[in-house]
Amino acid sequence: MSDKKHWGLLAQYENPATVTHAAARVRAAGYEKWDVCTPFPVHGLDKVMGVPDSKLPWAVLVMGITGSTFMLFFQAWAMGWAYPMIVGGKPLFSIPAFVPVWYEVTVLSSCVTAFLANWIMNGLPQPYHPAFASKAFERVTDDKFFIMIEAEDPRFDGEKTKALLQESGATLVEELEA
Repeated sequence: MSDKKHWGLLAQYENPATVTHAAARVRAAGYEKWDVCTPFPVHGLDKVMGVPDSKLPWAVLVMGITGSTFMLFFQAWAMGWAYPMIVGGKPLFSIPAFVPVWYEVTVLSSCVTAFLANWIMNGLPQPYHPAFASKAFERVTDDKFFIMIEAEDPRFDGEKTKALLQESGATLVEELEA
C-alpha cells in the first residue's frame, strides 16, 4: 500500500450470498469500523454484521406518548380552567371533544421524531463520502455489493485486510483516499 493517507479499503462482490459470507468473515476477523453497501436490502445481513437493534422505535414511542400526554393536559387546562365554556350542555372535561386534536398531535409528534431521529442516528446529511470517488462504487445502486473497512479500525493492516477481502470472494479491492 502506498504512503498516502487513505481512508480504507473498498471491496466489490457480485451477489448477496457472496457479500453475506464475506461480511461474516470480516466480523469474525474482529473488525469494528466497517460497513456493507447493497443495491437492495439483503435478508439477514444485519444479523451477520452484528448490527444492534435500532433505538428509533423507542424514540418515536416516547415522543408520541409525550405529545399525546401534553395535548390531553393542554386541552383539559384550556377548557376546564383557563377558558371554561359550556357548549351545548357538554361538561368542561369532555374526552370525545378532545380526541381529534389529541390524536393528530400524537401522530405529528411521532412522525417528526421519526424523521429527525432517523437523520441524527444515521449521521445525515452526508454530502460526501470517500467511496463516492470510486468509479466501481457507482454500481452500488444498480447491481454490485460492497464492503468498506476503515483504516482507523484497530485491526486494520493494509496487506492483511486486502488479503482477507480477496479471499472472501471480492472481484475488486481498491484503496480509498481520505
